[in-house]
Amino acid sequence: MAQTARVLIPPPSAFQAVSRLRQQQRAHSTKKKASAKDPLDISAYPAEYIRNFSIIAHIDHGKSTLADRLLELTGTIDKSATNKQVLDKLKVERERGITVKAQTASMFYDYRGHRYLLNLIDTPGHVDFSYEVSRSLAACQGTLLLVDASQGIQAQTVANFYLAFGEDLTILPVLNKIDLPGADPAKVKTQLQSAFDMDPDQVLAISAKSNLNVDQVLPLVIEHIPPPTNTVQQPLKALLFDSWYDSYVGVVCLIRVVDGIVRKGDTIVSNHSKRKYDIAEVGIMYPEPTPTTSLQAGQVGYITCNMKTVSEAHVGDTFYRLKQPVDPLPGFVPAKSMVFSGIFPVDSAEFARLDESIEKLTLNDASVSMQKETSNALGQGWRLGFLGTLHMDVFRQRLEEEYDARVIITQPTVPYRVVYANGDSKTVRTPAEFPEYHEMASTVSETQEPMVSATMIFPQEYLGAMMDLCSQHRSGEQEHTFIDESRVMMTCKLPMAEIVDDFYTQLKSRSSGYASFDYEECGYIPSDLVKLNVNINRRPVDALSVIVHRSQVEFVGRSIAQKLKKVIKRQLFEVAVQVVAGSRVVARETISATRKDVTAKCYGGDVTRKMKLLHKQKEGKKRMRMIGNVEIPQEAFLAVIKK
Repeated sequence: MAQTARVLIPPPSAFQAVSRLRQQQRAHSTKKKASAKDPLDISAYPAEYIRNFSIIAHIDHGKSTLADRLLELTGTIDKSATNKQVLDKLKVERERGITVKAQTASMFYDYRGHRYLLNLIDTPGHVDFSYEVSRSLAACQGTLLLVDASQGIQAQTVANFYLAFGEDLTILPVLNKIDLPGADPAKVKTQLQSAFDMDPDQVLAISAKSNLNVDQVLPLVIEHIPPPTNTVQQPLKALLFDSWYDSYVGVVCLIRVVDGIVRKGDTIVSNHSKRKYDIAEVGIMYPEPTPTTSLQAGQVGYITCNMKTVSEAHVGDTFYRLKQPVDPLPGFVPAKSMVFSGIFPVDSAEFARLDESIEKLTLNDASVSMQKETSNALGQGWRLGFLGTLHMDVFRQRLEEEYDARVIITQPTVPYRVVYANGDSKTVRTPAEFPEYHEMASTVSETQEPMVSATMIFPQEYLGAMMDLCSQHRSGEQEHTFIDESRVMMTCKLPMAEIVDDFYTQLKSRSSGYASFDYEECGYIPSDLVKLNVNINRRPVDALSVIVHRSQVEFVGRSIAQKLKKVIKRQLFEVAVQVVAGSRVVARETISATRKDVTAKCYGGDVTRKMKLLHKQKEGKKRMRMIGNVEIPQEAFLAVIKK
């Protein structure tokens, strides 16, 4: 008897219920997708209802905390105890507790019956990232100058003020951290009046951490910072002031629309490269990328336009609509690198991957200069230029964390200048380019090193220690003035090479952490420079060479030799570490050989048997020393850099 399969058929009511449920799910999913894709319409915000402003301050004066409170106040982000430095999106920023990259966030705010579109830019505070600040100010009409009510005016406060003053921006002074036990708002207001000629009665006092008086900040911005003076009727003119790489959409461009309007589907042209691009998406940072229907005159936002290679995005470029050319905007003065360092892959097979990673990272940091170089010891690599040693260290950390790169970084150098007897001059960025000893006497007229004009602000009781510190680092004339009865501002000229050394660490140590420091380039002066070469097992290692002043030859040479002795592993033969200046060895350390006990099998007997074995071992080690290679670990390069 054949068996028939039993099929359980649900009643019609069950079919209807399941069908209705599936229809509801599809409708809800469709509605959710539609709402997620619906772009914001910000065309209703003309220029008079737009304010573009930034926050500038010395490091650790509360810029990012104030930005968090403003985003909460406007409902851009939900109020939460976890809102700490929301705009510090990089891992390195959260680990170090500093702002490295300027970040933009748009906010909507109702004030006196009108709804305003506010574009905020949170900027870094350290001197090494001043280029980020200068580019951010180009997208603003005003700025908040934030000052710590307990620390008062610091060196970078002065530098940022004059940076904004030079851009002819409206500067609004704000005192932060007034709820701290050591805060003295009246004293700091007096400092602002004497240093910047600001009216003390016009200074707003707040506490961003406790949200005290933060609600008065945005009304102050709306009333005193002027709106952008741009028109929608003019042809499109947009300034590219920042960019980054996204693995899904390619290059993302952050622009300020000076005139006109840009929409999805428009075709724009780069004034720098003359290439054409089709706009795939426009939007604002809210604070994450949020699509909008358009960007118009006076607004700040992002565009994606199918840029696939990082070299196409040129910071300071002007975009215009196809067949509607306009006069290019002034753009930015290129950043001038002050510290150069070589970066090489630990494994030479990773060269191509590391090359791509560096290109993507330099797109996000336009102040880094890059050129390829080759080292006899390390192979192919890059010579990168940075604005300072912190900038260099942050770049290395971002390479390792964001792109999983393993790199060797060489001793940082500054750009020296060599003047030849025939009148020609050459800028030297690496020790390998510096003339050798025999060339110095015959063809070189003089060598020059870069100088900086340094500004230090510190309590009066540390004046002697600061003067002594500057004298030890070959400073020129020192001048000091009293900001008030307890604080001193000292200026002097220092060699740039001394700044990239351990100067900042000693500054903080000798002032118990109270001194602040800022500097700017001020040209070249003649200097007696010497190149120190490092020989390992009588073979030169060009990646460890350094250029120093003649007065520091012995000290630096001994320091390098001692550090290398600690990190280079012992070999089966004796290894000599020599630091050579010209034809003279200024320092030497010997790494003793690991030795096998070849006489262990001799249990007494004639002593000549032991002597014969020891002599044979000695001759073998001599041959090994002639042909043996010494592996130099990454720690050796790091040891030379660290103080």
